[in-house]
This record gives sequence, C-alpha cells and structure tokens, in this order.
Amino acid sequence: MKNVGPCYKCKCEMWIPDSLEMSARRSSKIEFFCAYGHGQIFAEGETEETKLRRERDRLTQRLAEKDDEIRRQRECREAAERKAAAARGQVTKIKNRVGRGVCPCCNRTFENLARHINSKHPTFVAEAVA
Repeated sequence: MKNVGPCYKCKCEMWIPDSLEMSARRSSKIEFFCAYGHGQIFAEGETEETKLRRERDRLTQRLAEKDDEIRRQRECREAAERKAAAARGQVTKIKNRVGRGVCPCCNRTFENLARHINSKHPTFVAEAVA
C-alpha cells in the first residue's frame, strides 16, 4: 500500500495498492476513490497551481528586474548631474580668473587680456567656439 496524499475534496489521507498507483500514474483514465467516494486521477501535464506559481515567480522576477533598472538609471542620472556640476564649477573658475585678467592658457596676468589672447593664442577662441 502506498500513501498518495490527501483527497482534493475532503482532505482525508488515501492509501492505494502499489500496482494501482503505478497504473494510475501512467494513464489519467484510471480513476481511484477516497474513503468517502470522491473520484481521483493523477492529472497529466501541469496542474493549475503549478502554472499559477510559475506565472507568479515570473512576474516577481520581472518586477525585480524593473527595480534594478530603475536603480541603475537613477545612479546614472546622479553621476551625470555630478559631472555637470563639476563642469559648471570649472567654467565658473575660469571665468573668474579671466575676469581678473589671468590668461587661461599661460596663467600670466595682463591689463588688456583680450589683446593678449588675440596676439599670443589666436586658436584659443576658435577651439572654445568649436
């Protein structure tokens, strides 16, 4: 005798002979009964519970992947914002130095910086525009 688990309807434990259990597992046409007369079969293929469990797991995995992607995108955005802030800081620093008459190319101080840039560093303005 072999225990094949509880009845799907009344939940009483079912025991059937080994030969009946082997035959019933091979063919879903063989029906056996619990002590209260509820008919049972070993279903072929996937049960509804297994399908739902697999679908739940798949959706949970997709949700986790979306959360990971959101986190990666947020980190990327924050890194870009930090990089942009650093670049703005460098631009401000150069503007302040140029405003005080310090050449951004050779770090010397001049009264007329515009004339110095045009005569000594003519490609500097062209590079800045490009």
